[in-house]
Amino acid sequence: MTIYKTIIFDLDGTLTNPEKGITNSLIYALKQFDKTVTDKKDLYKFIGPPLSYSFKQFCGFSDTQVQDAINHYRYYFAKKGWAENQVLPGATDLLASLKAQHKQLLLASSKPQPFVLQILDHFNLTDYFDQIAGATLDDSRSTKAQVISHVLKKAGINNPEHCVMVGDREHDIQGAHQNHLPAVGLLLGFGSREELEAAGADVIVRDFDELKALLLVQS
Repeated sequence: MTIYKTIIFDLDGTLTNPEKGITNSLIYALKQFDKTVTDKKDLYKFIGPPLSYSFKQFCGFSDTQVQDAINHYRYYFAKKGWAENQVLPGATDLLASLKAQHKQLLLASSKPQPFVLQILDHFNLTDYFDQIAGATLDDSRSTKAQVISHVLKKAGINNPEHCVMVGDREHDIQGAHQNHLPAVGLLLGFGSREELEAAGADVIVRDFDELKALLLVQS
């Protein structure tokens, strides 16, 4: 059994449930383009990937429209959306258990770093992490692979032999593999088992109990 010394976590759909804040921010942004959302579940595909990718892929927006949509999204998210969030039950206990075994915990999110820090502080999660990285507001660091690479550099990790990424979407799996890391798919978020399998997840776990069994050293 592999013993992982460093665990990199995604945020949205992995440690927190951001559904309300993200979908409300999207509804506000899309309303500025006279687009009406009738079912919030249609917006779940936006949760995880970079917004620039999602607005172009799912809405067919031009580059100019994408940037306008992101600005509208961030306007709502900065005012209300960031707080319309919940820590997933069991997440704090998982982090505490890992720290008790002296694991190095990193966080890599496609959400802009200022919002990541704000959310972690709000939910008293910041101190569990040795290093935290999010996307940049200017999109110079936006893909999950770029964010993972950045947090590894911040942590001074050159050899990822004992590292693993935990996330709920295909972008987490792909970003990990692009950085030569194994990836665990967690089925508590917005990616299906089929999505995670297709992305090549090395392991898929249903919940935090199964994740604990994988990551904690059993006495």
